[in-house]
Amino acid sequence: MSFGIYIVGFLILIGGLIYAAVLLHLAAHWIAVGAIVLVGLAILKGVQATRGKDPSH
Repeated sequence: MSFGIYIVGFLILIGGLIYAAVLLHLAAHWIAVGAIVLVGLAILKGVQATRGKDPSH
């Protein structure tokens, strides 16, 4: 459940950044590239932040 909350928060952040980029009249292809990179980072950080710790032996 915490992974889903993490991803939703990151998607809201990405949406805000996309909106700001549109207001700044950046080219659509650069906005798409930035969004794809940020979604990838969101998934990586979400998994890293929410995965369970391995038990030590």
